[in-house]
Amino acid sequence: MPLPLKLVLISTVIAAGLFDLRYRRIPNWLNLGAITAGLAANILLFALHGFTFALLGMGCSLLIYVPLYLVRGMGAGDVKLMAAVGAIVGPWNWLGIFLCTALLGGLVSLLYVLLRRRLNQTMLNLGLIASDLLHARLPAERHASLDIRHAEALRMPHGAVIALGAMVFLGLGSKIITAVV
Repeated sequence: MPLPLKLVLISTVIAAGLFDLRYRRIPNWLNLGAITAGLAANILLFALHGFTFALLGMGCSLLIYVPLYLVRGMGAGDVKLMAAVGAIVGPWNWLGIFLCTALLGGLVSLLYVLLRRRLNQTMLNLGLIASDLLHARLPAERHASLDIRHAEALRMPHGAVIALGAMVFLGLGSKIITAVV
């Protein structure tokens, strides 16, 4: 990944992670600015191929993150942040960042659940979610407590986990892509 793209990625995810940790939200201006910077940098570096590359990265992120938002399991800021990351790094690097983020997010979530002593409730919630999704129902419509916006929901600052996943990817990059492909 060229240095200008790495710099845009690092500045984006660190800012988003800090906002998410402090305010529990990621501002639209940050996400929109990052998408614009990612598109512009890719166009400047790779012309039309860069534009296509950035759009494919955004598309990959939206295919995975929009459904999570629609079932109310993730905030819109996280979806937009991952779209920005995709616009910056393109589809293959985005996949590596996604894998790092998913693995780290799983570990952080497990620790968070254990520290809050909510393992039993979380396992019950996972069963309800799986059952509702298998029956083509939105879990949060039948069980309000499964909505990420519910007062009792455990909310993890996913923007901070995305930042951590991106930084791990930058450190391990090609090894992760080679393992996946």
